[in-house]
Amino acid sequence: MAKLLYHVTMSLDGFIAAPADDMTWLGGLHAGPNPVVEQVIGGIEAVLMGHHTYAPATTAEGEVYGGRWEGPIFVVSRDAVPAEGFTLVADLGEAVTAASAAAGDGYVAVLGATTARRCLEAGLLDEVLVHVAPILLGDGVRLFEHPGGTRVRLEARELSHAGPIGNLWYRVAG
Repeated sequence: MAKLLYHVTMSLDGFIAAPADDMTWLGGLHAGPNPVVEQVIGGIEAVLMGHHTYAPATTAEGEVYGGRWEGPIFVVSRDAVPAEGFTLVADLGEAVTAASAAAGDGYVAVLGATTARRCLEAGLLDEVLVHVAPILLGDGVRLFEHPGGTRVRLEARELSHAGPIGNLWYRVAG
C-alpha cells in the first residue's frame, strides 16, 4: 500500500518558498550529496501536486526533482491547462486514490504546501520529510499554514544531517 510523503526543503525560519512562490533560493544551495534524498527519490513511484506547484513543474527549470525522477504525476486542479506527463484530477480524494494506485507499495511524494495541508487535514498524509536549509528567508510560504488548525502529533522516523542540511523525517501519528 502506498504512503503519502510530504517531501520539502524549508528555510530555518519555516518557509518553503519566498514571497510570490519564488523558489529560486533553492538554486543557491550547494550542500553536496544527501543520502536521505537519494533514498527517498528511489522510493517515489508517483507525485501528487497542487496547481501552484504545477505551473513551474511544466518548465524545463522546474522539472520534478530537477529531472532526476520520472513517473506519473497527478495534479489537483479544476482549471489548469493540461500538459504532457501530467494527469489533472479535480478532486483531492480521487487524485490521492489514483496516485496511490500508480505508486503500488512505494511513496506518493506530495509537493506543494496547500496540497500537503489538505492531505493532512483529510487524514491522508502518512509521513513528512523536511530538509532544513541554512538560510533565513524572512517571509513567504510557510511549511504548514493553518491558523486555528488542529494539533497533529508526529513520531521521529529519522533525524540526520548531510553537511549543513538537516533531515527531519517523521510519521504522522494520527
